[in-house]
Amino acid sequence: MIYVNKCGWLLLTNFCLLSWCCNNISCECFLPEEPIKCSSGNSNCVITNSQGSFPDRSVCQAADAVYPTTEAELIDVVSTATMNKRKMKVATRYSHSFPKLVCPDGEDSLLISTKNMNKIIKIDKLSKTITVQSGVTLEQLIKEAAKAELALPHTPYWWGLTVGGMLGTGAHGSSWWKGGSAVHDYVIELRIISPGEASDGYHKIRTLKEGDADLDAAKVSLGVLGVISQVTLKVETLFKRSITYETKDDDNNLGEEAISFGKKHEFGDITWYPSQRQVSYRIDDRVLSNTSGNGVNKLFGFRSIASPVLVSNRKIEEVAEKFGYADLKCFWGNSTTAALEAIAFGLTNNGYLFTGYPVVGYQNNVQSAGGCITPGNCLLPSYCAWDPRVKGQFFFINGFSISISKVKNFLKDVQQLIKLEPESLCGLELYNGILMRYVTASSAYLGKDEDGIDFDITYYRSEDPLIPRMFEDILEEIEQMAMFKYGGVPHWGKNRNVDFVGAINKYKNGNKFLDVKQRYDPLGLFSSVWTDQVLGLKDGLSIDKEGCALEGLCLCSKDIHCAPNKGYFCKSGRVFKEAKVCRKVKSNGDF
Repeated sequence: MIYVNKCGWLLLTNFCLLSWCCNNISCECFLPEEPIKCSSGNSNCVITNSQGSFPDRSVCQAADAVYPTTEAELIDVVSTATMNKRKMKVATRYSHSFPKLVCPDGEDSLLISTKNMNKIIKIDKLSKTITVQSGVTLEQLIKEAAKAELALPHTPYWWGLTVGGMLGTGAHGSSWWKGGSAVHDYVIELRIISPGEASDGYHKIRTLKEGDADLDAAKVSLGVLGVISQVTLKVETLFKRSITYETKDDDNNLGEEAISFGKKHEFGDITWYPSQRQVSYRIDDRVLSNTSGNGVNKLFGFRSIASPVLVSNRKIEEVAEKFGYADLKCFWGNSTTAALEAIAFGLTNNGYLFTGYPVVGYQNNVQSAGGCITPGNCLLPSYCAWDPRVKGQFFFINGFSISISKVKNFLKDVQQLIKLEPESLCGLELYNGILMRYVTASSAYLGKDEDGIDFDITYYRSEDPLIPRMFEDILEEIEQMAMFKYGGVPHWGKNRNVDFVGAINKYKNGNKFLDVKQRYDPLGLFSSVWTDQVLGLKDGLSIDKEGCALEGLCLCSKDIHCAPNKGYFCKSGRVFKEAKVCRKVKSNGDF
């Protein structure tokens, strides 16, 4: 039985009321805005991410934006830009990469949106393959495959990503089984358009298939090799899954249990609530297709949420931050967790309500979600929780993978750190804790070299870049511990600058990727200063300025990198002594 306190019941009651009204009253749900905005037709443009803010809060500009619909149009765009030596960047429909992968260089740069390259080219039931343009969203891919009774076995949980975007950043689900959880490991062919010589018509069309070494570069490309035109994915017969969440107490054996759990369950993942000392295990396995059940995943965090709810939740968090009310964050975090557990985090047994475990449903209905990008009805004006038009969620997100041989010690270090500051991670529970997903070694040059566990940590970000968070040092130490003590590799579509420092050197085939990059785009037209810094080709990824450590733009080496005027100074880590973090020093000199 799940106990839900009064505040939790209030959240749950409000949620159920809004859900009922969304199904019965016709009001507007606002879809996300275009990430590209131009002031004169398709010229004089700026681009941002889904939150409306990159890690360094810069505004990324481009001279023009183009929206090709066919490969022929795409070839013409690349050829013309190459002939004129214009910098180019590929932009996706919803721009969900947190770092600056989409930002071009120079006032004369060009944005190539794949928004209109969204066609399903071919579905082959006999060979169990599906070929799509790179701008097809995960939602489209899942639904169209299901119509042919086919399914991609593993995907991310958010269906607003595009196929090209998933390959650009190495997006994945959760599994150590069979082919693993990364979408790129199901790619058997792709076509990519890159710059060429005048004798080539200023473009190169490459069709890469299984067995071609360059496919391992293109499968996770960061967008620096050219524009992916179309992709063929290996799929399988549509199947059903059975899902049950089971919550247990956190203990010192978390590392061992996490490894054992990943080996037992094909689609399982773990959500860790470190300040509550609890762990939620998603017991998730395929079952026979005649198993009773028609469940649908309507993950709460991806639904349209009424703007007053988003605004009020943010205000509560800002009040807690402003006055240092850790207890308020802990209370609110406990309440949020209890309410989400009571509704199975948004799983439904019939598409409307959760009536009990297990939730059994077809793969296409349970593998991914994204209600806030699907037109529908709402009681009040409603948005994706992170929509910048609403003063709702505004956060940082760290995503990194720790190899299986190091996971246990990493978790023990984090637990040791939490014991020193038991309330320090209550704020994570407002964003549903730390998500732990299983990832496998990949042949992709910028994929994972080893089996491991991916950690997604989402947390409060101030509207003012010079205002530190409560317990600023704890999350910084965890971040640095993961990346530098335990050799964590970054998720390419998440993270702050510090997580990418030296990242390319962590990949055994990193140099092979750079060799392919040089062959495909010798002038670096699809690269930027930022991507060159991330790939170790240029210095300057770490930015030396006031408050830079607060935003993850540097590791502090002097107090001004923190916020000494607010009592935050650059100190060594508590558990990982080599870490350099911004810690609040009390008036008596204690930490």
